Amino acid sequence: MSASTRVGAGHGEPFWAGSLTSVVAATGSGVDGLSGIAAAQRSARYGPNRLAAARDHRGWRLLFAQFTSPIMLILIVATVISMVLGDFTDGTIILVIIAASGGLGFWQEHSAGRAVDALLARVRVQVEVRRDGREISVPAENVTVGDVVVLRAGDIVPADCRVITSHALLVDEAALTGEPFPVDKLPDPVPADAPPAERRCALFAGTHVVSGAGTAIVVQTGSATEFAAVAAELAARDVTTGFERGMTAFGLLLMRAMVVLVAVIFAVNLVLHRPLVESLLFSLALAVGLTPQLLPAIVAVSLSAGARRMADERVIVKRLDAIEDFGAMRVLCTDKTGTLTDGAIRLGGAYDLHGRPDDDVLRLARLNAALQHGFPNPMDQAILADAAPDGPERCLDEVPYDFTRKRLSVLTVDAGTPVLITKGAVDTVLDVCGTARVGTETHPLASVRAEIQRRFEQLSTAGYRVIAVATRAMPGRATVTVADETDMTVVGLLAFHDRPKPRAAEAVADLAALGISVRMVTGDNRLAATQVAQQVGLTGPVLTGAEIDRLSDTDLAAQVARIEVFAEVEPLHKQRLVAALRADGSTVGFLGDGINDAAALHTADVGISVDTAVDVAKQSAAIVLLDKDLAVVADGVRLGRQTFANTLKYVRVTTSANFGNMLSMAAAAAFLPFLPLLPRQILLLNFLTDIPGTTIATDTVDPEQVRRPRTWNIASIRTFMLVFGALSSVFDIATFLVLRWGFHAPAAFFRTGWFVESAATELVVMLVLRTSRPFFRSRPGRALLASSAGVAAIILALPYTPLAGPLGLTPLPATILAVLGLLTGGYVAANEMVKRRFAADTTG
Repeated sequence: MSASTRVGAGHGEPFWAGSLTSVVAATGSGVDGLSGIAAAQRSARYGPNRLAAARDHRGWRLLFAQFTSPIMLILIVATVISMVLGDFTDGTIILVIIAASGGLGFWQEHSAGRAVDALLARVRVQVEVRRDGREISVPAENVTVGDVVVLRAGDIVPADCRVITSHALLVDEAALTGEPFPVDKLPDPVPADAPPAERRCALFAGTHVVSGAGTAIVVQTGSATEFAAVAAELAARDVTTGFERGMTAFGLLLMRAMVVLVAVIFAVNLVLHRPLVESLLFSLALAVGLTPQLLPAIVAVSLSAGARRMADERVIVKRLDAIEDFGAMRVLCTDKTGTLTDGAIRLGGAYDLHGRPDDDVLRLARLNAALQHGFPNPMDQAILADAAPDGPERCLDEVPYDFTRKRLSVLTVDAGTPVLITKGAVDTVLDVCGTARVGTETHPLASVRAEIQRRFEQLSTAGYRVIAVATRAMPGRATVTVADETDMTVVGLLAFHDRPKPRAAEAVADLAALGISVRMVTGDNRLAATQVAQQVGLTGPVLTGAEIDRLSDTDLAAQVARIEVFAEVEPLHKQRLVAALRADGSTVGFLGDGINDAAALHTADVGISVDTAVDVAKQSAAIVLLDKDLAVVADGVRLGRQTFANTLKYVRVTTSANFGNMLSMAAAAAFLPFLPLLPRQILLLNFLTDIPGTTIATDTVDPEQVRRPRTWNIASIRTFMLVFGALSSVFDIATFLVLRWGFHAPAAFFRTGWFVESAATELVVMLVLRTSRPFFRSRPGRALLASSAGVAAIILALPYTPLAGPLGLTPLPATILAVLGLLTGGYVAANEMVKRRFAADTTG
């Protein structure tokens, strides 16, 4: 059970209305946080800091869910009624088969769930908290009331909190309020009736820090948070993935077929004056027989097995149904740094405005990088790689970086005078400058701006990322705001290089061979972006953020199809690009690891991040890479497609075989003087022939099955079911004729022969139709082959065991077995011929 602790400010006030002292006191903690022992006691008392799960996927509820489908419940009730009416043996056997089927499904899904839990633990979001007087990192679910959390840019807010300290703390609350602009946070209380967007002293679970830093005390966790209500509302909406939509459509297809067949068969039995209860049980057993009972378990096992294999290739799947979207991906948007490039940003040089190396520009850049308190970005690390400032300078104040200004400013004392030092994107820095330092003199910016632009373009064309440095003396000042970034003096340029990965071009080509178009989306200027793009095989025109702003959504969707490189983009641009690429129905993936990638990760069909990403990106993603490399993406896509291909093997083959059996029994029931199979035989047949399906996750996949993106195609699955189901019925009816006309088989003899033939054909058809190649040219997985052989042996042996009587079976002579073997061989040959003319890939 998730935590549900609420802490007010006293006297019924919400925690944002009272004084900080009263709120801290109400938590029973202090501004220095909890002790480790106290935190453990509170966690044990209140439970983990997570939202209440919709249902238990691991325990008794999962077991109970195996028996709660409408058809299964009706069958159980009808079976109990038949037992009350005196048919105790039949009823007991049917209930045992139902229990075995449900138990197998529970075991498979339970094992799959535990495997997924183990994988998710590898990419858990960590939170910095103060305990026992020191700062430590703990999983977000271990945060409890009274903890003091330390927040920096990129961090997820783990619970509802009251701000203790704020250092230019800006928080994105769009997930809670829908407000697109970050909110600055301060410790001072606000009125109790303040709307969510104006609760400046409150931090809410599910939001994230855009810039700055601060500390806050946790006052509400888990299902008591404001975000819990929003999450519950979202969970109630019909928001489904492509995989879920496919499963739903498939379920509706089966339901329609089942209703028609069952109604017809039940009516026929009543017309023939067969017993009502027996006819009802027979019809319901057929309904269960048509439905792949183990489909939920087999899908869960297949996806979790795929997730484990993907983890071995350093790809962690956080949401199993994302595997289908991963395999169906046709477009991959990716950032540049660390994906297409080495990610090891190095400072290539610090230059004056004439392009000459300048130690003072480097010194100012080091002060700015070392004194800022926000997110430790790679550029600052590159600036400080050789040496940090060696003086006693300290930061008086700062204006943190944000993605609108694209600047970072710090106020420090330099040579005895407070000086504002700013660095950032060249155009945004020049926008706040009025003068430029040339040598030892200061000139109006307008007189040298063209020269600065030429120098910027030269460095960018050479593949460097370039930023500018500017200063402004501010005598007597101890604080600054964004408004102080004006009338500054630009002093020089910093050039950074990040070389393309040696195998980046090969990875782009590899993805293209898989039917995936790669698009580079970067905040870098168009010249530097073009240089890197050309080296990795991305060509054509470049679309910039400014150009995106001038396009409507419709015009943007029309243009993006031919653009491979997007430069100078901001977070909103990334989100619009993903939406535009999805407009034509393409499945779009987005790979990002920054604060500004969260919105695009949410918008994409499959959000992909890395385990070193900021918390908000890692939490937004459905798939997390342990290596930030496109080659890893390609490997993951192949494994995702293999997983989906194996899932569809079970869906197509089992459904067509079951459908064929039901057609055959519908025909037989109309002409035979007895039921063609007893209800218990139908259920046992369905249960036994489903067992090899539980091993389908480990089946081998032909290379051609993973070359192109794959999605659900219900029309094609329906055609497959009808074509191969009808073919199955042809051989079932041939068996019916042989047994009745050739051997004049009585009821028990007929049922046993048909039971054996139905099982044999369903087992072999999986081995034949699992591949579009001739079956002997595609080796099945060992587990599938072994389980199929084992079930075949059980089927053949049952008529000769003590279980034969209770099951209504009887021994068959060798001549009958030989004829059934010939019919099965003919069935294999017929399937081989038909599948050559049928579309091999029915997934669209």
